[in-house]
Amino acid sequence: MADDAEQGTAALPIRRPGFVYALGKVILWPIVLLYFRPRISGRGNVPRTGPVIFASNHLSFIDSIAIPVAAPRRLQFMAKSHYFEGTGFRGAISRWFFTAIGVVPVERGAGGSGQESLDAGKRILESGGAFALYPEGTRSLDGRLYKGRTGVAFLALTTGAIVVPVGVAGTDRIQPVGTRFPRPHRFSVSFGEPIDVSVHGPASSGRARRHATDEIMAAIHALSGQELAGAYNEAPQSGVARLVDRVLPRERR
Repeated sequence: MADDAEQGTAALPIRRPGFVYALGKVILWPIVLLYFRPRISGRGNVPRTGPVIFASNHLSFIDSIAIPVAAPRRLQFMAKSHYFEGTGFRGAISRWFFTAIGVVPVERGAGGSGQESLDAGKRILESGGAFALYPEGTRSLDGRLYKGRTGVAFLALTTGAIVVPVGVAGTDRIQPVGTRFPRPHRFSVSFGEPIDVSVHGPASSGRARRHATDEIMAAIHALSGQELAGAYNEAPQSGVARLVDRVLPRERR
């Protein structure tokens, strides 16, 4: 099992998004602009170089399109590998699309998937790239903002990456739970001021990870204006932040 996890991690195509990403953004932007009329603010808060973690609230699958389209940096997400495994024309289109929005595949069903996600995120950031994740672990089904999982702080403290909090609103109205196709509705993406979490202590400290994560979530809350849930989102295990959290030492909660 360990050998399989290591082999899977080594096979991940961790490289900076290139031509396909740029082409995808050129194609998607006018569609998004005309169909959804987005409000985008705070782009000037995003560092143009160096490792950056985009930490966002999560309301809908559409978030993973809205954030890359709005961001001034080319960024990468983790997502289930089955998006890349289709066959025929439909499979080819799926692979192109998810590559175009910066997705890196990860085997979520594997025993080492949490470590694989953690290693992939570190490799993106250590190469000077931008990595996006949802600290809540999975999308909020009731619109509230849930407590953040400490994987985001671990990655920031380990790599020295700056964290840019992101607040997304309205995307849950575009594709509500249970619907297959997006509906026209205005959404907003707000990029907050960069956060340097190194002041909280080393990545090995559970208390430092917890305090850093709480600071990040407070910034996201200020941008999104959501009601606070005051608890973890306990939906079925699926989000990258939750997978990462599983391989970290437990901190006092």
